[in-house]
Amino acid sequence: MTSPGLPLPPARPRRIVFAGTPDEAVPALQVLAEAGFEIPVVVTGEPRRRSRRGSNTPSPVAAAAAELNLPVSHDPVDLAGCGADCAVVVAYGRLISGGLLAVTPMLNLHFSLLPRWRGAAPVERALLAGDDLTGVSLMALEPELDTGPVYWRHEVPIGPADTAADLRHRLAHEGALRLTESLADGLSTPQSQSGEPTYARKLTPADRQIDWSQSAAFIDRQIRVGGAWTTLDGERFIIRVAALQSGEAVAPPGTLVDDAVATGDGLVLLRTVQPSGRAALDAQDWLHGARLPAGTRFG
Repeated sequence: MTSPGLPLPPARPRRIVFAGTPDEAVPALQVLAEAGFEIPVVVTGEPRRRSRRGSNTPSPVAAAAAELNLPVSHDPVDLAGCGADCAVVVAYGRLISGGLLAVTPMLNLHFSLLPRWRGAAPVERALLAGDDLTGVSLMALEPELDTGPVYWRHEVPIGPADTAADLRHRLAHEGALRLTESLADGLSTPQSQSGEPTYARKLTPADRQIDWSQSAAFIDRQIRVGGAWTTLDGERFIIRVAALQSGEAVAPPGTLVDDAVATGDGLVLLRTVQPSGRAALDAQDWLHGARLPAGTRFG
């Protein structure tokens, strides 16, 4: 059950306020609208400037709402201000106060298998930790971080080449379909989370910095999370795409070996790289132009 005093939504809500901000929240909004649910307002993050000289750009959810002719608000108070049966929250990016939760029942589509990976970066943390499975859960929202009872969990395997972007896309679309089906079929009673919780704090630049003495498997996962970086000649060097290469380490960690880099126990093959101050490019093209001496080391 939810925290004492917090309402639960009706089994088959029809009038639904939606809250979300990034790309991965868009499929849920689109599928709810296509299924005929009444959406009186969409609450989303403020427009942001994407570059120093650019104009403010609406969030992906705001842009999708405009295409669907749905009214948009940037004030979370509107989640409780239009007599909706409930609110559906997907990657909104802001905490919702207990006062609002006491007025309108709220459901949260969360991209993890709760209680594993509560918090801001569940997909990235699952991938970085080497989990075999991730998934999406529908829970009743509570004031505490991702502690609410769960209506259902949907498991998604993590493949050996999956990136965080791949997984977010898959979870967003599969979660949106499962959400709409469960609302149409009727929600059951949610069950309290069971098991040891883990917390998915937001990744920092330090989390993305490559330590070449780590295992090749860990570094490969770090690169698949996105934004993994090292240094070359004292400047930041981002590795966008790589792959595990068979064989044992044949040089000290961080050493460039043909088109691969030695790690603590093997080799990581470079495929797409981004030297400091440049756009991303094919690793072979970069190596051909850079003409690096033998024994060049990263980090």
